[in-house]
Amino acid sequence: MKLNTIKPAKGAKTARFRVARGIGSGMGKTAGRGHKGQRARKGGRGKLGFEGGQMPIQRRLPKRGFNSAIARTTAEINLSDLNKMKATEIDLAVLKAENVIRHDMLSVKLIKSGSITRKVVLKGIPATKGAREAVTAAGGSVGE
Repeated sequence: MKLNTIKPAKGAKTARFRVARGIGSGMGKTAGRGHKGQRARKGGRGKLGFEGGQMPIQRRLPKRGFNSAIARTTAEINLSDLNKMKATEIDLAVLKAENVIRHDMLSVKLIKSGSITRKVVLKGIPATKGAREAVTAAGGSVGE
């Protein structure tokens, strides 16, 4: 096989259909748009979601759900995350320094997931009831 002999498969390339170029083209006069009506006009499809003046479905259905603005700046950390850290006194700045949480987070909360085997002192970090019990059982403390 040579590169200069490669051709597309038969029927793969067809000529562009030239509409509105006279009766002999087979697509003259109305150019495949039919007679009158919205779609026969220039720009006659309307905008996305337009239903001919009827109230669109996205406006008929009720709004649902909620996106919390606070949740975007609040991180969750696990007990297993604390176990991997080097520092023993942990606050928000230490978590950011050790890349446990993103640097744009404004607050953090400790949840009971995984296990902790070493003593840690949490400063300014709230924790769930189960997480607080696990930290104190390992010899650490949670000061909020």
